[in-house]
Amino acid sequence: MSKDIKPGLFEEFPDISTQQWEEKISEDLKGADYERKLVWKTVEGLSIKPYYRSEDLYQLKHIQSLPNEFPYVRGKKVSDNSWDIREDLAETDPVKANIEAQNALTRGAEAIGFNAEKITNREDLRVLLDGIDPTQNAVHFQHSSNYKPLFRDLTTLAKELNWPTENVKGSLNFDPLAFYLLYGKFYGSAKENYRDAIELIQYGETFNNFRLITINAQHYHNAGAHNVQEIAFALSQANEYLASLTDEGASIDEIAPKMQFTISVGSNYFLEIAKLRAIKMLWAQIVEQYQPKNSESLKMNLHVVTSQWNKSIYDSHVNLLRTTTETMAAAIAGADSITVEPFDHTFKKSDQFSSRIARNQQIVLKHESYFNKVADPAAGSYYVENITDSMADAAWKLFVEIEKDGGFVKAVEKGFIKTEIEKTCQKRDMDIAMRKQIFVGVNQYPNLQEKMLDKIKPTAKLNDLAKLQPYRGMQAFEALRMATENHVQKGSPQPKVYLFTYGNLTMRKARATFATNFFGVAGYQIQEAPVVKDLEKGIEKTLDANAEIIVFCSSDDEYAEMITAAQQILQQQPRVEIVVAGNPLSIADQLNEAGVKHYIHLKTNALEKLQQFNNLLGIV
Repeated sequence: MSKDIKPGLFEEFPDISTQQWEEKISEDLKGADYERKLVWKTVEGLSIKPYYRSEDLYQLKHIQSLPNEFPYVRGKKVSDNSWDIREDLAETDPVKANIEAQNALTRGAEAIGFNAEKITNREDLRVLLDGIDPTQNAVHFQHSSNYKPLFRDLTTLAKELNWPTENVKGSLNFDPLAFYLLYGKFYGSAKENYRDAIELIQYGETFNNFRLITINAQHYHNAGAHNVQEIAFALSQANEYLASLTDEGASIDEIAPKMQFTISVGSNYFLEIAKLRAIKMLWAQIVEQYQPKNSESLKMNLHVVTSQWNKSIYDSHVNLLRTTTETMAAAIAGADSITVEPFDHTFKKSDQFSSRIARNQQIVLKHESYFNKVADPAAGSYYVENITDSMADAAWKLFVEIEKDGGFVKAVEKGFIKTEIEKTCQKRDMDIAMRKQIFVGVNQYPNLQEKMLDKIKPTAKLNDLAKLQPYRGMQAFEALRMATENHVQKGSPQPKVYLFTYGNLTMRKARATFATNFFGVAGYQIQEAPVVKDLEKGIEKTLDANAEIIVFCSSDDEYAEMITAAQQILQQQPRVEIVVAGNPLSIADQLNEAGVKHYIHLKTNALEKLQQFNNLLGIV
């Protein structure tokens, strides 16, 4: 090497030890609690450090594995990271569904999920698949009432149309354990369902790329489960199939390659990447215990669907941002196929525009952003690798707990899974109510002008779910705003909130903004006071507003001065509700005596308080 070459950039800087970093952090914290300030305690119970270094990788057992090597935390792809862009169709009429499918395939979709509810014979199936080649584009069948005859018809059709069965791609959404999870009963009996599974495996012996049993793990996610629960419950469900079907005489090498996991992914980006990597690793370890002869049996077939739990009716275009983040996480984590739910599916049947946008989100990530080029791009990330390990460890402990207590069916029978998810939901609901978890457009930063009541077109059918219930995290806040819209639609005036801003410019603006967001999420009309420097003129303007709710927005020091204002307003408008933005504890007694009944601040349960205001205003 020439002596004229200057040292590299990094040679200019000395190495900094972890101890030195920690000493500097302690200095900057100025005595504040390190754990409380900087360590993230997730809803899963994981403790995530503020930073990781290369030394944090040494303890991880999986870190030395390569793509397509046990334990397959890095997936099964070696040369690329490609996945199928899948579009799921709601249409049940075979003629219309075929037209929609062909339209999607010509516009970038690579796999289709069909609603097979009305496919009851071979001719219906022929019409549904007319012009579609399953050896080129995977076909997935959902919502069938009987998958055995459906698959028999597919095998016959494959022979008639000369499709090489080893090349036919797709899946059946055959999952009697999910049915048991949701409804508390089996089709017929568990033994009959397991025999059906054995028969499907036998029918599909030569269908090497067609998955015949699905593990519908998205049910846990969409009922509010956290990531560790999703992994553990899904693996327990899958292991129940392995144990039961091997007892029926099938081999692990016949069963495992015919299984597909369908998992939802939320918008907590790095945790979702870690979740998908962790479940692949744990699945390989479980299958290994059944002593497969074929290494392919250890590799998970993974289909990922964007979350329903975190999608909103209000400000629904924000759903596009959420699903983009979710699709990125799924792609980076090595999904085999991905379905992006259209942004408007929360309140109506998706149209051509929303379906096209959902499809194009994947197309852009795959063909413009090149997410399909690098196998396991998260590998080696100090942060992601450590979260993957922590999540896998926690999920494995929960999985073992379920297995020791009798397995998946026993866990459903005893209500363990439902109870554990409900505990998580209570924690999540409280975080949403307290606005610790923000949903833009719903519990924070609302579009004040938006109206959605007349745009909702329900598409879901009534069912008799007896066990696990799906819900969306934003439902309670949306119900508040819907009630307000309904109240106005019936002829009542829209509740009016007047922001009495006074005094310190910085504090009054900050608290006015806080109050606007606070009451805006309930659909109330917000009017901010004109700038006044004289308190008496401010009172006069406030009285002229004729608002049901008046919010004082100022600094704590100036609220003492506004006590008189509260008294004068209530003397002339005794039915008005006076609110203080903030929590001035030192003068709270005086404010209460003056007639102030409400305080809103960062520690206020927003949902509970707004429900209280709705009741006071007669909004039901």
